[in-house]
Amino acid sequence: MTIDERLHNAKDRAAGKAKEVEGKVTGDKTRETQGKVQNALGKAKDKLTDAKESIKDTFRDDD
Repeated sequence: MTIDERLHNAKDRAAGKAKEVEGKVTGDKTRETQGKVQNALGKAKDKLTDAKESIKDTFRDDD
């Protein structure tokens, strides 16, 4: 996983968590849900990137 990907995914997770907290504090369920979705998106991107790296490593090891 490149550093840029890690930073971008961390930014998604942090922004999502901030939106979620903002929604909880203000009672805005829509904003809270947006935050949860963005946080989940960041986590999913991490998993996808990890899987891509694992596949690349597998093929590198076979050479």
